[in-house]
Amino acid sequence: MTPRSDLRVEALGFSPARRGAKQGGFSRGLPGLKPKSRYPICSTAKAVLFHYGWDMLVPCLPTGRRLLPKAVLFCLTFSCSGFAQSLPTNHQSAASSQTPASTGAYTRNTLSPLMRIASGDLIDITIFDTPELSQKSRVDNNGHVDLIVGGNLWVAGLTPTEAALAVEARLRDAKVLRNPHVSVNVIESAGETVTVLGEVKNPGNYPLWGQQRVADAIAAAGGLTPNASHTAALTHKGSNAASSIELDGTHQKQSENDLVLLPGDRLVVNRAGIVYVLGDVGKPGGFVLDDRAPITVLQGLALAQGMNRTASARGSLIRQTTEGPRQDVLDLKKILANQTNDPVLRDGDIVYVPLNAAKDWANRGLNSIMQMAVGVVIYGRY
Repeated sequence: MTPRSDLRVEALGFSPARRGAKQGGFSRGLPGLKPKSRYPICSTAKAVLFHYGWDMLVPCLPTGRRLLPKAVLFCLTFSCSGFAQSLPTNHQSAASSQTPASTGAYTRNTLSPLMRIASGDLIDITIFDTPELSQKSRVDNNGHVDLIVGGNLWVAGLTPTEAALAVEARLRDAKVLRNPHVSVNVIESAGETVTVLGEVKNPGNYPLWGQQRVADAIAAAGGLTPNASHTAALTHKGSNAASSIELDGTHQKQSENDLVLLPGDRLVVNRAGIVYVLGDVGKPGGFVLDDRAPITVLQGLALAQGMNRTASARGSLIRQTTEGPRQDVLDLKKILANQTNDPVLRDGDIVYVPLNAAKDWANRGLNSIMQMAVGVVIYGRY
């Protein structure tokens, strides 16, 4: 049978400790008690008051006056319990102290600034579990959107989150839904655009919605042209300073250079340098330079499918300088034999390979002799 003292202790949130059980917390040293509460202050108060006070204080009083101490001890115990439960735990206090200000400001490459809904924007209003009230609507010139149920609602200048709260309030006030859950997304932004110019297939102004990066803007403009460089210039709205961005072929690198675009940004894709190889070569023309790996004269000749048999061994390199065009003689024979330096070509350079007149006349004479010999052989049989 359980003793009466153990029954009283169990009724107050404790269980009698078994023999050999390890005592812990603030109740260490209190014989026969094991706290059930996770608040050691509350457990200690109950243990001290009801273990020592009940068994020692109350029996010492007369029988008629035992009710008052019992009531006082009961009130003190549960007042201490309520105070202990109102105290936040260390985990909750640490979590609540981590505000956006303490975690640090967001960088430009992680999140875009809050977008504001403007006139002409196309927004998507989704109401959870009520698809018949969900809609896609464009904001009118006055900044209002016409809801299916609820009438006109002013949303210009609000963020998508604020607009969603406004739609929820309107549906509650109109008694359409008791507890609506609404999400608003901007599909097309007419007021916030980014300008893409330069070596892109379709330059122009493009709407900026969501979190768009440099690669997204280039893709919206149709991609790069064959003459596009590997660099681009990004200018922010209200600033005259342009920052250079590295591009990787037809796509932007997914690195720190792939910046998040802001409304009003101007992105200009630079034009790559071009060198020209003319004269007695297989395929004369202009060739795009790779600004990260410049080409030499021999590489330019290789792009032009090499020199013909009648080409001269001495060519010319025409380069534009501040003082005007300058012509340098190229000893192509020594360059091919690796007996002299192979000049590096710059943007606008012209490599000219002249025709060797002696080789040309010799080649033509040889061709004429061969044709006459073939004709004699053919007609001599008849």
